[in-house]
Amino acid sequence: MSSGGGKRKQKHEEHEEHANHERWLVSYADMMTLLFVLFVVLFSMSDVNQKKFAQLAQGLSAGFGSKSAAFSGNAAPLDGAANTAQIVQVDPGSNPGDGSSGTEGLNQKQKEAVERAIKAEDRKKASANAEKAAKEAEDLKAIERKIADALAAQKLLGSAKFTIDQRGLVVTIVTNEVVFAGNRAELQKGGEKILNAISPTLAKLPNGIEVDGHTNQLKAKTTYYPSGWELSAARASTTVRFFTDHGIPKKRLSAVGFSDTKPLIDPKDPRSISMNRRVDVVVLTMLSADQAALLPSAAGADSKLHTGQTTAEHQAEVAAETAKSSTTTSTTTDHN
Repeated sequence: MSSGGGKRKQKHEEHEEHANHERWLVSYADMMTLLFVLFVVLFSMSDVNQKKFAQLAQGLSAGFGSKSAAFSGNAAPLDGAANTAQIVQVDPGSNPGDGSSGTEGLNQKQKEAVERAIKAEDRKKASANAEKAAKEAEDLKAIERKIADALAAQKLLGSAKFTIDQRGLVVTIVTNEVVFAGNRAELQKGGEKILNAISPTLAKLPNGIEVDGHTNQLKAKTTYYPSGWELSAARASTTVRFFTDHGIPKKRLSAVGFSDTKPLIDPKDPRSISMNRRVDVVVLTMLSADQAALLPSAAGADSKLHTGQTTAEHQAEVAAETAKSSTTTSTTTDHN
């Protein structure tokens, strides 16, 4: 009997183990149900249809046996919130990424406040850009004075003209048989002397340097080049090669040929034959495009073609302005 009882006990234990093994199905079914509900909600929310969204909210509220302020959009506060809490209703049909209804729910006074804030931010940005442009114009003018000093020391100040435009500081070297011979791209002795004078200042700068080659408007046939395009590009390349041999890294240099497409002065002017035949050495600004566009305005009179101002001339000008300001202040005080 003991052996029979042992067999019955063994069968009973196997039955209990089998029952415990199947209990996971209940939890698994609950989990699958919740996942199904989750994906139904997500799918319904992806379709921005207000009517369907409201129907889904009502269905879920009824299914869970209670009303939900979050789904129905009722003005009742959520559990745990103060009685003064406000529910901000979100339009399911609006796209938060396209900004199409950003001020749709605002009254006129709120819209005006938003517009004032935007305008104030724009003015702040414009003011910051103007300040940076003014500072850059001063820095470029300081570079001009250093180059002018070097040219003046070699008695070559009249060989170059200066301009500040949106690209930066433009040093215009008029060739006129001094830098390059007619129809040729080999540097003359005079050209080497000019470039030798300005190279040390350029080598110390962090800015990029662009060299632009230009020919005049005469339709004379080029002897050694197919057209003015090749001739102007060859002259720019020769200048760049000279700079690389005098301490300016290649990665900071570029050469561009413009032929006769960008005359310095009106082709009808008799001086254009010599003035438009030139090489421009451009010290490129490092400002952003919006800031660089303000450079000509910030430079004032220096945005026009002019002879370089040396450091001595600048100091004399500053001293004269200071003396004039002091005299004006003294006269005003005496009258008072």
